[in-house]
Amino acid sequence: MNRKPRIVVVGSSNTDMVVKTARIPTPGETVLGGEFLMTGGGKGANQAVAAARLGAEVTFVAKVGMDLFGEQAVHEIRAAGVNTEYVTGDPETPSGVALIFVEESGQNSIVVAPGANASLAPADVEAARPAFEQADVVVLQLEVPILTVAYAIRLAKDLGKRVILNPAPATALPSGFLNGVDVLTPNEIEAAMLLGAPPGADFQPAAAARALLKEGVGAVVVTVGAEGAIIVEAERSDRIVRVKSHPVIPVDTTAAGDCFTGALAVGMAEGMLLAEAAGFANTAASVSVTRLGAQASMPSRNDVEQVLSEFGHA
Repeated sequence: MNRKPRIVVVGSSNTDMVVKTARIPTPGETVLGGEFLMTGGGKGANQAVAAARLGAEVTFVAKVGMDLFGEQAVHEIRAAGVNTEYVTGDPETPSGVALIFVEESGQNSIVVAPGANASLAPADVEAARPAFEQADVVVLQLEVPILTVAYAIRLAKDLGKRVILNPAPATALPSGFLNGVDVLTPNEIEAAMLLGAPPGADFQPAAAARALLKEGVGAVVVTVGAEGAIIVEAERSDRIVRVKSHPVIPVDTTAAGDCFTGALAVGMAEGMLLAEAAGFANTAASVSVTRLGAQASMPSRNDVEQVLSEFGHA
């Protein structure tokens, strides 16, 4: 590809308020935390920043409140090289925020107040049609209204664009919703929830991926934390591809899945085969978890290439 890959991300923008703590408190308990960080977040914005830092030309479609949080969020996203032409302000609703506790192990607990993200409408997506027309890949999540995500899927498919859906936060989806999604990127919990599996049920990533393919998805990439990811494609559902992660000591896993999805989009837009793109994405995610924060943790292309040169492709 002689030009930068072009990616449209439709999704959420939040301000993350992160507290490091020895352990996440139980209900009714107060614990004394440590380091505090306030930074840009939101799954959509995280994925947009990840893709931009890895070398893509990224356009972000989102809604923020007309407040200081929204103003700062747009400033940070734009500073990362993302086109914010289609990020609009809602004068009646505050910007989204996320409260995040991060344990010493790197595991986290997150509560999101969606704010203006909940008012992102199909009309906002339609307004971004010119960007969709130029895109190589369209990236979506579920932190904005389901009707808006469904409209974006239809618009992308009508224009012949590839669609990546990161189904997070996982929720029950209408019948046929996933039809038209080229690549679905759930983690283990999200895959189980999409299939209606009861909490604590035995989870087999490959079986879950095959079940999700029946919903009309072209391929499913299930991220399995430190173990990497598994890939099952509709064209060869009998074949399982396992992609390993690079061993790291995690500091904060908050946006690892977002980093993975943004990097996967870059790889696909650059013409990589899905397994190669997933290996590239795993490497990017492995770098991100060694840093605190969401957008602040997203690696540059040089960061990822350095790890690949040291350890080889996943």
